[in-house]
Amino acid sequence: MSATSQRTSLLSLDSAPALSLKERDRRWHGLQQLMRERGLDAIVVGSFRGRELYESYLIDDFLDSIVILPESGDAVMLTISTGRVSRVLESQRRGFEPWVKDMRIGARGRDTADLLTEMGLDKGRIGLVGFGPTAPGEMDGLIPLGFWRGLTSVVSETNIEDFTRDFTDFVLIKSDEELSLLRYAAQVSDAACESMVQACRPGASEAEVYADIMHTIYSHGCDVRYPFLSLQSGPENIAWGAPRWLFRAERPRILQKGDLVQAEIHTCYGGQEAQVQMSVAIDPIDKDTQLCEEVAYASYQAGLNAVRPGVLFADVVKAMEDPIKKAGCWSKTPLLHTLTFGSTGFTPVNRDQLVGTSEEWLEANAEPGIRRPDLVLQPGMCLELEPNACIGMKRVNVGAAVVVTKAACVELNQLPTRVRHVSA
Repeated sequence: MSATSQRTSLLSLDSAPALSLKERDRRWHGLQQLMRERGLDAIVVGSFRGRELYESYLIDDFLDSIVILPESGDAVMLTISTGRVSRVLESQRRGFEPWVKDMRIGARGRDTADLLTEMGLDKGRIGLVGFGPTAPGEMDGLIPLGFWRGLTSVVSETNIEDFTRDFTDFVLIKSDEELSLLRYAAQVSDAACESMVQACRPGASEAEVYADIMHTIYSHGCDVRYPFLSLQSGPENIAWGAPRWLFRAERPRILQKGDLVQAEIHTCYGGQEAQVQMSVAIDPIDKDTQLCEEVAYASYQAGLNAVRPGVLFADVVKAMEDPIKKAGCWSKTPLLHTLTFGSTGFTPVNRDQLVGTSEEWLEANAEPGIRRPDLVLQPGMCLELEPNACIGMKRVNVGAAVVVTKAACVELNQLPTRVRHVSA
């Protein structure tokens, strides 16, 4: 039996965890306590097709909806079509109870305003989730102008306040039930990594590797979150993100000896994302790439040793930065970030080596730094340790998720924390 089939045999959809109504109540009641502390009468939450799908946190679903959670009582949901509700009813027939009982059709700003009026909240204080920043690439937020105009034109006497950070900070701390979902997603990520190792051979195309990874994820009842699956290959490829052939008529690259095949896999189960950075070397690789491999792993270990409750996010960034700085490497992408939007840590070290390269002008426009360096780590928070070490245009990226515990942290993956080597 192959390593992949052995891993897959350990996973069973029949035993995959699910969230209970107790978890719903924990989320609703916790947010309602925050509302009382802020003096808010309700919050309004929509996904607006953003990366984090914030509505899902309140309804354990994704229905293109707007959710109003009052300061006391149950949430009410507005969705865009009857077909969305029909899916909920089908799940109910299968024995899966919906979190929200009161479901309405119509999720425009005007519909939301009318519902607030019906609930007697048209002159109250309302917290709105979706002002920026809400995720990478969403620095100006998610609220569509049409929604805002429709909402405010009807409830013009309502005091609407930004509740985005309050909401996202609450989401950062995972419950035991959420962690069980995250662990399952991490197991599926491991299986996807093993599929990637098996697929990386000279003569295989990037498309074949991509397909094998995604097949493993979907066959275990998981999804992926934007950017879904980043995949790049080559002996010198500093680019990052989804493969070019997904977006334009460009042929998938054929793998060769000496390549490093790198992926960022965004496995998602029940709203919990178990992201990993997986690198596969098709030997032999050169000395610079070998050094980047050693430095990236040292940075990961430094981060692992630094993560514990009470530590500032910036302190973990500094710990992971040190091996990279001392080795004379630089970093293209973040060293770490919180799982769900919160803090992100870049490092600016050793970028003088980019002089004269195609990256010089590009990175001159970047501002590598730390978003929310003063975030204090707490038990239940999850971090993605994803160090990348670069020498010139050569880059190695490894990493996986860790959970902050009462004492230190727990790793959710082992396989993607180091480069895996295959013979040509």
